[in-house]
Amino acid sequence: MSTPRPQPTEEELDAIRQGVRAVCQRFGDDYWLARDDDGHFPREFHRAMAEAGWLGITMPQDYGGSGLGVSEAMVMMNEVASHGGGFAAASTIHINLFGPHPIVVKGTPEQKARWVPRLVAGADQCCFGFTEPDAGLNTTRIKTFAQRVPGGYVVNGQKVWTSTAQVANKIMLLTRTTKYEDCARPTDGITIFYTDFDRSRIDVQLIPKMGRKAVDSNAIYIDGLFIPEADRIGEEGKGFGYILHSLNPERILIGAEAIGIGRDALRRATKYARERVVFDRPIGQNQGIQHPLAERWMYLESAWLMVKRAAELYDRGAPCGAEANAAKFLAGRACHDAAWQAVATHGGFGYAKEYHVERLYREAALTRLAPITEQLILSFIAEKVLDLPKSY
Repeated sequence: MSTPRPQPTEEELDAIRQGVRAVCQRFGDDYWLARDDDGHFPREFHRAMAEAGWLGITMPQDYGGSGLGVSEAMVMMNEVASHGGGFAAASTIHINLFGPHPIVVKGTPEQKARWVPRLVAGADQCCFGFTEPDAGLNTTRIKTFAQRVPGGYVVNGQKVWTSTAQVANKIMLLTRTTKYEDCARPTDGITIFYTDFDRSRIDVQLIPKMGRKAVDSNAIYIDGLFIPEADRIGEEGKGFGYILHSLNPERILIGAEAIGIGRDALRRATKYARERVVFDRPIGQNQGIQHPLAERWMYLESAWLMVKRAAELYDRGAPCGAEANAAKFLAGRACHDAAWQAVATHGGFGYAKEYHVERLYREAALTRLAPITEQLILSFIAEKVLDLPKSY
């Protein structure tokens, strides 16, 4: 649970939305289409958001942030994803919001002073080394190992789906410091570090993928990386508990971003349906076009209510695991369906990059896959809400 904080007013949330929109509108469809083509990291967008102060929206005020909550971050990320950039735009800055949360929760004052202001200013860019090829979502089964040596640790292992490793200068790294078989509990023996991304010890291999080309995904191979003890977050062996603080906020923000992509796709579809004339009438006059779009709107808005509910609970310090997971599930489905309907509404032109909906459809696929699968969410709800036997 989080520490309770006052709920923002609608006026405050609208001010955030307007401020974020002012930055996002400077980066139009041509910019994002170019990044989808060339795969270059959106540095200009990242810099603009940093200069406007948005990278520190959830970071403590003592270290240059705004000290705001998930409700404010939810509105910010929904707006970021609503202007044609999709997950390429959202993922450029998403990692700054709750990814570094273990630093805020368990970092020493010296660590916070050393790391947080540079994240807020956009001077440091962090990637996350959590997922492993043979472990997947079963984090307790990671094998990357940090061996104690004088002054720190030496790390060997590998990670996969490490976003922004091509451009990052910092890494938050989850390791084992005690082997799985030597631990009393599966969650014991896991330690988290935040340290320099030493490319002489970390080999980075790009993973070509379906969408979000501008924000790279990678397999990384770590060979003899020395990490000073000062770069360990919290106690040795307690890292699994530290990452739990950021799981619910991440699901909420992914849900908000998915709704932003879905709304963007729906907006483009309805505009096209009003303007496209076939058989002497706009295609939007036909119920075969109208009704699926109307239904997509209903599902998007319903999912948005669950996202808001989850954020409000988190900010009040109340349990929100079920709501956060449901928000991510419902938003992902609504986003994916809206993006597909946008392609279908455009007909053959929906397959053309010129109209951008094919790109949004490719981006929407990720909302149903990451950071947690739909099947695990369903299992979680079945067990924790419906009191059914655990299935895995």
